[in-house]
Amino acid sequence: MKFLSTTIIILGCLLCGASLVTAQEGFLPHGSETPGGATWVVALDGTGQFISIQEAIDQAHNGDTIFIKAGNYSEDVTVHSKEGLKIVGEGWKKVFIAGLNRVGTLHIGKWPYGATDVEISGMSIQQHGGLGIGIFNGAGVMLRDIHVNGLIFVQQVQRVRIEHCIVGGSETTGMAFADSDAILVGNIIHDNDHGVSVGGTSKVEMKNNVITRSLFEAILVADKGQASIVQNTLVNNGGGVKFQDESFGDIRGNIISDSKVGVAYSSTANVTRSYNAFHNNGAHDQISETAPTSSSGNSQHNALYVSPHFVAPDRGDFRLQTDSPLLNVGEFPFLGALGPISQ
Repeated sequence: MKFLSTTIIILGCLLCGASLVTAQEGFLPHGSETPGGATWVVALDGTGQFISIQEAIDQAHNGDTIFIKAGNYSEDVTVHSKEGLKIVGEGWKKVFIAGLNRVGTLHIGKWPYGATDVEISGMSIQQHGGLGIGIFNGAGVMLRDIHVNGLIFVQQVQRVRIEHCIVGGSETTGMAFADSDAILVGNIIHDNDHGVSVGGTSKVEMKNNVITRSLFEAILVADKGQASIVQNTLVNNGGGVKFQDESFGDIRGNIISDSKVGVAYSSTANVTRSYNAFHNNGAHDQISETAPTSSSGNSQHNALYVSPHFVAPDRGDFRLQTDSPLLNVGEFPFLGALGPISQ
């Protein structure tokens, strides 16, 4: 599957220092018209129409595409009151954006103005003031093939999709959602206080993500948040998944290992679990941080307590070996985010 191969390549680059250049194909000449709008080029050497990303955004019309050439861009970038805008970098190993004056290098949406159906890809974002990307208000925001140092914060946004991104180095949370709905697919989330937090009335689906080296939980669901957590690999975190307050959860087909507690939840949370694999946790299942037990208000079916047989976990390679006991379990061809090495 394409997303799996991409994830493996990204993970190898993240942990082993290998070189990766994201290919961007099919760009039109400067200022060319497309059925959906014009394509504009930002280049620090003056070969495009703009040398500033913000100037290009301000001048662009709905449906336009902005292509950013390689370079280090020091500026605060805001996208608001735009619809159908695409901002495409030459690759996350080539395009670097660092904030200048405010908290948050890239803002999508701006109170009270939002942004609709905006796609951003192929660049690296350096946090400023602890915030890498802030998404506020609006709907239909796509982040793809982006490397973010710092927090991605999403508040009151509908139809967010974040895929094939690397997010790490936040002193708080890798990705935080408040009163929003989102889908996370094939991301690497590493070295944060929490990996993903879901709060307020948010509804978040997570599939095929690797979350590792969180100081606390890989995934925290609180308030009345809802989380669907399917086929993720959560390894070497302070905790696996934690449900607080009156939150809801569906956890299926995940690998949770090397944490203090695999799944923890309050007695007021409603959590359904099936076909999850637990290994080397201090406790696999816990209510309100008390002694390991099970709750009549929550259900767990067909859990496995076995070694996943990762290829090379010490090097961050969490693919499964061909003899893994986590192949062909229940409705899943494999448990966790990454399939066996033969795939």
